[in-house]
Formats: sequence, structure tokens, C-alpha cells
Amino acid sequence: MPNIKIFSGSSHQDLSQKIASHLGLELGKVVTEKFSNQETCVEIDESVGGEDVYIVQSGCGEINNSLLELLIMINACKIASASRVTAVIPCFPYARQDKKDKSRAPISAKLVANMLSIAGADHIITMDLHASQIQGFFDIPVDNLYAEPTVLKWIRENISEWKNCTIVSPDAGGAKRVTSIADQLNVDFALIHKERKKANEVDCMVLVGDVNDRVAILVDDMADTCGTICLAADKLLSAGATRVYATLTHGIFSGPAISRINTACFEAVVVTNTIPQDDKMKHCSKIRVIDISMILAEAIRRTHNGESVSYLFSHVPL
Repeated sequence: MPNIKIFSGSSHQDLSQKIASHLGLELGKVVTEKFSNQETCVEIDESVGGEDVYIVQSGCGEINNSLLELLIMINACKIASASRVTAVIPCFPYARQDKKDKSRAPISAKLVANMLSIAGADHIITMDLHASQIQGFFDIPVDNLYAEPTVLKWIRENISEWKNCTIVSPDAGGAKRVTSIADQLNVDFALIHKERKKANEVDCMVLVGDVNDRVAILVDDMADTCGTICLAADKLLSAGATRVYATLTHGIFSGPAISRINTACFEAVVVTNTIPQDDKMKHCSKIRVIDISMILAEAIRRTHNGESVSYLFSHVPL
């Protein structure tokens, strides 16, 4: 693949390395450091003039530092005459702040979109946006890839009674995601209606659907403090589910999340590696990780060659 360069930010270098390996490329040389006053300094250490540049940086860890580092890297490549700069952001930062749900609330996801565009990004590749309308915040092309094909593959290969399962959404907002998976597996779905008094705290839950004597598989796009999915798991067990699994695209797992998963009734909590999970897996034996680097690598290859990316929305690349 000529005229292509892949650079990695510091947020998830393991994923960047896997993507580069799938493509048979070496990661580009970039030096990132902090000045003593904590300003971020980035130096692209090789020529990018006329190249198709891809910068891999996930919204995880110290998110604000990761975001600023990405913006600086995009700008550095753009003013060094790169022909096109694509930001590969597996987990999009600030994606939950996508609407004005109370007076004087910001729409921070739109602000991040503006910042990426002004920094010089020509194209965005991301995965399982919290709300698909975030694509409309950009005036540049956005490819929102789905972890769904790999999740379906994992369910078929690892859950022996998957034909007798119910796919469950832990909230009404995930109904579309859950019905899509249930249709492809040809099984039933259910959802849990929840009411929040304030962020990260769930007040009450009502199960709509039947899970009695079935395996229940909770499906969500992200889990942060895991209060919702752990309460949902208890609700499913009390409603007669034989076993409970959870599949999540972005396992943020902040605050008390790991201790909650350890004490909850999950058989396994399946996440993708859009966010590094190595440390979390040391403290929680229930976490299983699906590698999605091949999906991102194939999206980069198809974008570089001007091919359609839509095949990846429903298929796992070989």
C-alpha cells in the first residue's frame, strides 16, 4: 500500500500496533512529550508530504489529554502537507453529551466535532457511536463502524444455548441495537425501562419481555460505572433467567465498576478492545475481550483504496 502512513497517539498503542500489523505496515515515528507546565508537545518524525495519513487515538485514559494530543497530531500532519488526514477514533470522546437535555447544558460532542474539523481532519473513522446522529455534527465524511458482527460471532461460538436466549437492552435507547442482534440470531428480545434521578444513578427498573428459563444476554454500547448493567443482571436473574451475559462495545469501567462486576451474577462480560482492558482483566476474571483491530484495519485499507466500507457493517473481515 503506497502513500499511506499510520501514526499512533499514546492512548492505546497496542491497538494501533495490531492495526498496522494487519495492514503489513510499520507505525510512523512520532515523539510525544509534556513540557514542565503540562503542555503537550508532538513531533512527527518522518515525512508526510502527499501521504494518506491515519492517526489512531481512542478516547480513553486521560481523555482530555488524548483529545488534545489527537488535535495537535492532525494539525501537525496537515501543515506538513499530508494529502488527507483521517482520525481513527475507536471510542469517540464526549459522545454521551450529544443533546441538550436540560437548560444551559452544552452539546459537547458537537464541540469535539468542530475541534476535529478545525484541526484539519478530512475524515473520521469511529466505532459504535453512542448516538448515530453525532455523524451529523460533522461536515466531513464519518464512517461509524459496528462491533455487532464480531459480537454475533462471539455469541455463536461461546454460548452453547444461544438458540434459547433472549437479547436484552438495559434501557429503551438501545432497543434498535438489540432488535437487530435478536433478528439475526432469530431469538426474542426484551428491554428494561429505567428511571434516573441523576447521572450514573438508577432509581427503578421494569423488565418488558420474557426471560424465564432462558439465557439472557445484555447488550449495550458502553458501560462506565456499571450500575445499570449490574442492576439489570439482578433483575433478569429474579425474572427467571438461567444465566446472564453482557456484551459491550466500550468497556470504560471507571470508579466502582470492577468491584460491581465481580459481585454481580454475570457468567461473562464481553467487551471489545476499543479501550485497553489489560489492567481491568487482572482484577476481574469475568471480562472477555474481542479484538476489533481487523475491522479498523480493513476500514483503513478500503478507505485508502477508495472501496466501499459498508460491507463491514454486517460482516467480520477474514
